[in-house]
Amino acid sequence: MIDLSGVVQPLYDLLSSFGSGVLAAGGPSDGLRTTSSELDGIHELGRTGINAVNNAWDGNAVDAATAKALRVQTSSATLSDNGNEMATVVDQAAAYVQTGQKELDGIVNSFLTDVSALTPVLATPAGLTAVVASAIDHIGQGMGVVGRVQDELGTQTAAIHELTPAPSSTALAGVSSGATGLASSASSGLLSTAASAGSSLLGTVSSAVSSAMSDTGTSKAAATGSANPQPATGSAESGSADGTGVKITLPDGSTVEAPNEEAATAVRSAIGAVGTPYVWGGNDPGSGIDCSGLTKYAYGEAGVELPRLAQEQHIGHPQVSPGDLKPGDLAVWDGHVAMVVGNGQLVEAGDPVSISSIRTENSGMEFYGYYRPTS
Repeated sequence: MIDLSGVVQPLYDLLSSFGSGVLAAGGPSDGLRTTSSELDGIHELGRTGINAVNNAWDGNAVDAATAKALRVQTSSATLSDNGNEMATVVDQAAAYVQTGQKELDGIVNSFLTDVSALTPVLATPAGLTAVVASAIDHIGQGMGVVGRVQDELGTQTAAIHELTPAPSSTALAGVSSGATGLASSASSGLLSTAASAGSSLLGTVSSAVSSAMSDTGTSKAAATGSANPQPATGSAESGSADGTGVKITLPDGSTVEAPNEEAATAVRSAIGAVGTPYVWGGNDPGSGIDCSGLTKYAYGEAGVELPRLAQEQHIGHPQVSPGDLKPGDLAVWDGHVAMVVGNGQLVEAGDPVSISSIRTENSGMEFYGYYRPTS
């Protein structure tokens, strides 16, 4: 009886070394989601703390503390979002490996079916030639699966790197590093599985096929598969998980989330006017603008009409608490108005229009509060 183990062994080696892609409970993706959940808890505690401080005290010192706390809030929210996105990427990478493993299992079974069908003629040169040809074809299919999965995992690894920008608050740098490590180790581990499986196959195919060929005097070239990586999706300004928020990247590089598209458009428009000289009564960034002219113009670009006078722009949701501020909210005084852009900052028409830390003090004016025109 002819021993065909040398021909089929490379396929068995590939199947056994490829891995299942099944992530154990408590693995990297679960760890990332747990970390994001903990960050969400920190964010909620921070919101409560910011509101408590502002209810108890006021003044420049409290404004500075609030601005700092809001920057930490932005960092924690960004890290939480990124952690959940990383977990999704890791799960997708695992799914690619699972799909590849199932395809390889099918390739092995297909080859065994061919061998079974050729059993009556295995002892003949023609039978051996057919078996070797089938082995080479199936090995080529297996290599194609390995190559495709390697490319897919490479794309997911790149997606992980895109989700790991430097945090805007050094206080949360350790959390960011830990989340990145979880995701990177998971992605790298899955990628290494496919890469080592491919290398193992290449190392064993040559000797096995050469041995089989020497019995028949036949030679064929091994087939290779093409890679079709599927790019990871994402957007620098995508909506939030509940479908209502819109993310914005600020000039300082931080990412914040406006409550809706109107507020996001107003923030972008106001930021676009930075550098415009102050002109009393002005409402055009091209020729000069004042404080209420800036906010009226910015919200006008979003299709939201505001009164012309600063002290009359306290419309929409009244008295938004400092810990609940969102980009697009207005800080209103009895003679001045500014727009919150997020990350503890606001944009306002000074001379020129500029971005500065959030505050409630303004030349002794009475502070009316924070308002959300789009509520």
